[in-house]
Amino acid sequence: MRQRVAIVYNQPQVSRYTAAHEEKAVLGVLDEVAAVRQALAELDYEISLLPLVPPVESAKVRLTRLDADLVFNLFEGFAGDPESEALVPMVLEKRRLPYTGCPAEVLRLGLDKVNVKVMLRAAGLPTPDFQVLNPRTLGSFRLDFPCIVKPRRDDASHGISDASVVRSQAELAKQVAALSAAYPTGVLVERFLPGREFNATVMGGADITVLPPSEIVYTLPPEKPQLLTFAAKWETDSVEYSGTNAVCPAEVTPEEMEYLVATARSVFKKLAGRGYARVDLRMDAGGTLHVIEINPNPDLSPDAGAALQAAAAGLSYTDFIAGIVKLAAEAGVHAG
Repeated sequence: MRQRVAIVYNQPQVSRYTAAHEEKAVLGVLDEVAAVRQALAELDYEISLLPLVPPVESAKVRLTRLDADLVFNLFEGFAGDPESEALVPMVLEKRRLPYTGCPAEVLRLGLDKVNVKVMLRAAGLPTPDFQVLNPRTLGSFRLDFPCIVKPRRDDASHGISDASVVRSQAELAKQVAALSAAYPTGVLVERFLPGREFNATVMGGADITVLPPSEIVYTLPPEKPQLLTFAAKWETDSVEYSGTNAVCPAEVTPEEMEYLVATARSVFKKLAGRGYARVDLRMDAGGTLHVIEINPNPDLSPDAGAALQAAAAGLSYTDFIAGIVKLAAEAGVHAG
């Protein structure tokens, strides 16, 4: 009997993201769903689709009634409510229904950049110095410029633009005020590192595999910060998009590659444990590698970084998806 796999994802909705011309980030999940569905069909699974829409309570009911042997979780949270991303694993864990990707607590952690950095420090892993600020606490600012100002709890580069890198008290105050108004969950101010930028996709359960890391190579005009902004990710007709490219595998020395892989493995082991995640890293001016953040359940679209790294490891896209399903099945057996 063919195994039944349900692909669960968020049905794109009009929201504040749409109003901010961020439709591509919201609609991107549909391309991801189509690609994963095709791969699962090639693997001979019986496939069903479950798009979720708000409110959360009705989504919970649909998940409770879901009839499948395994869930391929592509749910990214409802637009405007990124914290809802943990909904799917939270419900499925209660049902003891296997699902792909990271557990609910890891998704919650990955969304909170501050808590991630606190845990990285506790584990002895280097991460840029930081503060949480709002317009009322600007007087306590203690970092050296330049800094980068980010939403504390969001993903997909929402809120990241050229203005995010600040070099003066006036620029800092302006950006903290802007993000505080747009993102009431808080603002992270972090020392901006000017060195090379890397990321690595890590897959794991009983064993942990680090796919070949990529380097983000910037060929931007000198007046623009070397930064993966929202435009660089999603606005295909922008200077930022054309001037931001991933090189995989990263062109580094064997020693640097070994350290990149070891660091990504350590981050995944400490912060995720199972599923799949992307670890983002950047060098300071002296070449010391720092961990920026961990992104559980990153984009699996065929043109996204995770698939690029899987291809560099010699995996077809279908093999890559098969590996993710295998991890989920193994985790489900262990949980049972």
